[in-house]
Amino acid sequence: MLTCLRGGTLYDPTHRIDGEIGDVWFRDGHICAPPANAADADRVIDVSGKVVMAGGIDIHSHIAGGNVNNARVLLPEQHLAERARYAGQPFASAKWSAVDTGYRYAEMGFTTVVEPAVLPINAAQAHAEFADIPIIDKAGLAIVGNDDFLLRLLRDGAEQQRVTDYIAWLLHATRCLGVKVINAGGASAFKANVRAFGLDDEVPMYGVSSRRILNAVQHAVMQMGIAHPVHVHCNNLGVAGNVSTALATIEAADGLPMHLAHVQFYGYGSEGEHGFSSGARALADAINAHRNITVDVGQVLFGQTVTISGDVLRQFDARHIATPRKWVIWDAEDGGGGVVPYRYRARNFVNATQWAIGLELFLLVDDPWRVFFTTDHPNGAPFTAYPQLFRLLMDRDYRAEWLSRINSDAADASLLRHLDREYGLYEIAVMTRAAPARLLGLHDRGHLAPGAVADITVYEENADKAAMFAHASLLFKDGQCVVENGRVTHACRGRVHAVEPDFGRTIEKAVGDYFDRYHFITPSNFCLDTGHLAQALGTELIMH
Repeated sequence: MLTCLRGGTLYDPTHRIDGEIGDVWFRDGHICAPPANAADADRVIDVSGKVVMAGGIDIHSHIAGGNVNNARVLLPEQHLAERARYAGQPFASAKWSAVDTGYRYAEMGFTTVVEPAVLPINAAQAHAEFADIPIIDKAGLAIVGNDDFLLRLLRDGAEQQRVTDYIAWLLHATRCLGVKVINAGGASAFKANVRAFGLDDEVPMYGVSSRRILNAVQHAVMQMGIAHPVHVHCNNLGVAGNVSTALATIEAADGLPMHLAHVQFYGYGSEGEHGFSSGARALADAINAHRNITVDVGQVLFGQTVTISGDVLRQFDARHIATPRKWVIWDAEDGGGGVVPYRYRARNFVNATQWAIGLELFLLVDDPWRVFFTTDHPNGAPFTAYPQLFRLLMDRDYRAEWLSRINSDAADASLLRHLDREYGLYEIAVMTRAAPARLLGLHDRGHLAPGAVADITVYEENADKAAMFAHASLLFKDGQCVVENGRVTHACRGRVHAVEPDFGRTIEKAVGDYFDRYHFITPSNFCLDTGHLAQALGTELIMH
């Protein structure tokens, strides 16, 4: 069916379209060029006066896997309070679930979401959950940097190519789109009773530093030629004064591409009577000066949430601040994790300062193509709070109103009063569409040109940007209308994106020997088979 969205206000930063009035044509799931005769359209939808963008892309949101499900089990009172599904749709009686994740993203106009922390030993669980999340496309980032096999390679002085072959094999095994490093070496050090671990500290028994691990993985990603640079969760997350660690990590990248995740959580100074302050200015200056660095923010918003992370060292340290008073810490062969519920309070000095730091970073980093829109769902806030964050970035009066509500000491110390910058719709489209597609190597989305998949969002223009972005007027996924007036009307299946870089086959024997000696499973059980994913889960894999 040839469809025309007629007369919309278009925002497509990939092609430098900034609020132009125009039409978008699509057929067979892809955007196409307009026909010679407009009367050939099978369907014309008038979207005049409405904003048209590509489907939103979230590069960092914890939506599947062990930590996510541990959080659901630990905190049934949080997700059981959510609203039920619509009658006639799949899982209509479910509350907060994998199904609901797809619904809520789609209602806000998002069509692709990346789970940034797939523990390789748990990849099958993550993919099973991907299969249950409707509408949106998914992808995962495989966690490396704490597993015994990699640390043995580094300890024994293996050549870089050997490390690269192993990580490439791991990407094949887990069917992921890229690589994540979480506090490189920190989980392994935690097993040796280490409780603080910096960039130049060495992992006991291996004699390799966090810096060495990070550099090896970074070079592996470069050698493999995959699009997304190594996705880094720095050391010392959540610790006062940790901005120095983030600055050191930026320098350690040595000019090569690197993505730093949820930088708000390591944008902290240690000045002032509270021993806690904003390091946003120094961190933003470093990001602006190092064009090889991209970041997502991990914005804190006030209210109840739950922190989930593969940084077992950090989560163990934070267990005493759990709200409510229950938590889970666990360990696995290639890492671990923790679940610590938490409520961010506007009148709490530290929480208010965290809120301000995230906004300062958004407003101080000068290039919207290198700063990405996240709350590190659910760590800073649930992704359902995104519309409020859009408004905070686009409306300085709204920010000022919130400054009057938060802890007065934090408000007085914040730079926000002096930052008049307001994001426009074009910049929002950069951060949530064009730039994520480019960073992830998903060149068939994030824009509105012919050849792109027909993932298209239509919003009602509204001065209240929170209201505008909370409910898409229309959402098309692969050319199918799945949302109308902010409600899901059709729950189609999404796809899963992955990469399969080349690797030297000799690594398979080394991995096989290692599994024979140290594991209770074989590599054939560990590696995910594409045929099984398709037959058992109905997964359609898109390889890049």
